[in-house]
Order: sequence, then C-alpha cells, then structure tokens
Amino acid sequence: MLQQLTYISTARPTLLAVDVEQILLASRANNARAQVTGLLIFDGKRFLQALEGPVESVETTFSRIAVDPRHRALVRLSSRAVESREFGNWSMGSHLTGPLVGNGNLLDHVDAMTDSLSDANMRETFRGFARIRAGSSV
Repeated sequence: MLQQLTYISTARPTLLAVDVEQILLASRANNARAQVTGLLIFDGKRFLQALEGPVESVETTFSRIAVDPRHRALVRLSSRAVESREFGNWSMGSHLTGPLVGNGNLLDHVDAMTDSLSDANMRETFRGFARIRAGSSV
C-alpha cells in the first residue's frame, strides 16, 4: 500500500525564479532516492503538489517541505492510502508559470499531465487550480 498526499502553499514574496528551479531539481533528486513520485504545479504565487510513495517516505518528504522557508501557509489537502501510483514514474512532474518563469500555457499543460489520472478528484484538484489561476491576474 502507498500513500498519496496533496498540499497547497503560498510562495514567499521574495521567491526568485532560480529558487523555483532549485526546488524542482532538488525534489526530483530527493524523490527518486525516496521512491516518491508526484506532480508540482506553481502558478507564480502558489504551489500545489501531490506526493505518493511508501508512507514513511511521503511523510518524511512532506516534513522537509513543511519547514522550507521559501513558502508559507502550507495546508494538507488530502492524505490517503492508494494501491497504485497515479503519477507513474515521475520523480516530480511539473508545470511552472507566472511572473517568475514566464507565461506557459498552464491550462493545456495541466490538462495533458493529468489526463491519465484514474482518480477524478485528484485530476479535478489540479485542473481546478489551473483554471482559477487562468481566471485571475497576477
């Protein structure tokens, strides 16, 4: 049995593009070692991330993320046992957009990355996040 954990947090106003790139690079390396897969979406202001893997690995990863000073207001949205991985072999799939890293097409990219998710709630959590971002101005 695996654990799947989803959280949202707010980037610190001082966060730079290089910080976001470092987060992603470190996540991919750390998660590969810990057998954690998932998806990270950054819209220029907020992070939405799903982590999945062995319970201890997911909780350790989440604990490390929780004390990272580059973001605040971290809220655990869900945590549940799953029989198989929703995010396949991604050490950390991602989409980064907004004023820090450009204006990529968040909606299309998130739709494509979540198209194969079997859990409709997980799929709509990420798609809803992207649509809210698309409807607001940064």
